[in-house]
Amino acid sequence: MKQKNITDLKSEIQLQAKNGIDFILAAGIVWLLISYIWTLGYSSYQKSIFTFMIGSILLPLAFGLSKIIKTNWKVKDNPLQPLGLWLNFAQLIYFPFLIFTLIKHPDYFIMAYAIITGAHLFPYAWFYDEIGYAAWAILISVGTLLLTLNIATEKMWTIPLFTSIMLFLLTIWIYIRITNKNKKKV
Repeated sequence: MKQKNITDLKSEIQLQAKNGIDFILAAGIVWLLISYIWTLGYSSYQKSIFTFMIGSILLPLAFGLSKIIKTNWKVKDNPLQPLGLWLNFAQLIYFPFLIFTLIKHPDYFIMAYAIITGAHLFPYAWFYDEIGYAAWAILISVGTLLLTLNIATEKMWTIPLFTSIMLFLLTIWIYIRITNKNKKKV
């Protein structure tokens, strides 16, 4: 059996996983729902708890979308395959900061969560050889901070709305790039 180099292994994952488009689309939908939660009349603390709860649908939603979009979550015999999941789990390491924000400054919980979400996209630029992930990691993180600095706490629903819009734009970017890449192969 011929041993594949890292470029071939990454290319195999990129092709079968379609650069993670199912996860990005699912995240855009979840963040849209989170935006709605932040328009409700509950306290910021309660909205933060609801945000955690609604976030739990991300994996099942991404799995369902993978069936529609025909992406493959498991690339058999590819040693890089588990790395995508580990890169996603890396954001959990930032959750102590998120918990601190929830307890001490719940009005800014959604900002912290959006920045963590945006920043965790950065390593996928290497994993999928997709510059869009790096660009959107920066745009979401910095955009969230700038937006938060310029809005009243009553308008915090704009943070998850911004995040959702950015994730939908990244979905479109990835789709266009995948389509163009596949056309070049034909």
